[in-house]
Amino acid sequence: MRPETPTDVAQDSGASNAGSSVRHYNPSPRAHPGLHAIALVEIGKGLLALLAASGLELIGPAPLRRWVWELIRHFQFDPNHGAMAWLVNALSPGGVHLAAAVAALYGVMHVLEGWGLWHARAWASWLGCVTVALYLPFDLYALAKHPGWLALVVVAINLLVLWVLARDLVMRKR
Repeated sequence: MRPETPTDVAQDSGASNAGSSVRHYNPSPRAHPGLHAIALVEIGKGLLALLAASGLELIGPAPLRRWVWELIRHFQFDPNHGAMAWLVNALSPGGVHLAAAVAALYGVMHVLEGWGLWHARAWASWLGCVTVALYLPFDLYALAKHPGWLALVVVAINLLVLWVLARDLVMRKR
């Protein structure tokens, strides 16, 4: 037997008032399969970021520098100019620790957001709306700069996620 939810109580009380058709928002996760899907993606992104942060700390800067030099040689990049030259110079112990810390923070935030969405917490929907809204201008810029089906799919998915999260927040207000 499952526990009563606020909707169950509202329906029972509504049954006694034959003329009233009040619908209450049920914040249980079962009411929002879209939140579960987004939560799984967020948790997956967070775990990958935590894995990357761990890998950066375990590997350290010396092997990373060797790998970047191999890429420069293999693809015949200019070792003195461009992004690869900047990357080689940025691969210091401090730079690797900073990158690992940023990746770990990113990972923890996404895992927390995923947990909150799985449990239908309003703060997680707010956090998701803000982060998707921050990504959207970059996605639209990429679509304008490099039109194609991939950029269009990314924008469409982010708009769908924003719609699901915003809908969740609007339903909570009602």
